Amino acid sequence: MIYLDSAILEEAKAAVAMGWVKGITTNPTLLQKSTLLPEDCLQQLSLICPGELYYQLCGTDFDSMIQEGYRAAEIVGEKLVLKIPATELGFRVTARLASEIACSVTAIYSPAQAAIASEAGAKYAIAYVNRATKLLGDGLELVRSMSNVLKNSKTEILAASIKSPQEAAATLQAGADHLTVPLNILQAMTTHELSTKTVAEFADQGRGISMVSSQE
Repeated sequence: MIYLDSAILEEAKAAVAMGWVKGITTNPTLLQKSTLLPEDCLQQLSLICPGELYYQLCGTDFDSMIQEGYRAAEIVGEKLVLKIPATELGFRVTARLASEIACSVTAIYSPAQAAIASEAGAKYAIAYVNRATKLLGDGLELVRSMSNVLKNSKTEILAASIKSPQEAAATLQAGADHLTVPLNILQAMTTHELSTKTVAEFADQGRGISMVSSQE
């Protein structure tokens, strides 16, 4: 599945109108860019989101993260997927909440972390592909390694930090199950100059059915 990575309501509406975007992912940085309070933003997004809506926990201790997760569930409802950081604390929170609320473990940078995410019950393991390339040297190799570790588990890979249509396709080829990308990448993925040229040739040289309605 392909998700929109944004908390901007207008971008969400544009993505949903495409008809094939399956959900929306947010994070604290994206929510900061919204003119709405996080609670109001999530509520508005949940009304138009066609599928899963991701919210990342910001708490800094076990109890506050648990309560934040429940509060997010009250706001979003059944569409909610919690994003929980790949830390020792985050894995404990995932293990506590995963049986009640769908959870993803985010900011994974090693296949070992992906394995722990699966053991903790996470539905998704999130890799930051482009960022991993900058920090580790090869984000696609990270995805491949995660895919090998998770191949016999129920945990799926959601790839984020995708900067081009080419990187999106390469990430899927490396083993990612899902992608989340900003609106401009969603739009770029739908187009190719040769496709545009071919369609123009059909329009110039061909013909189709008449659009005039029949009269009774």
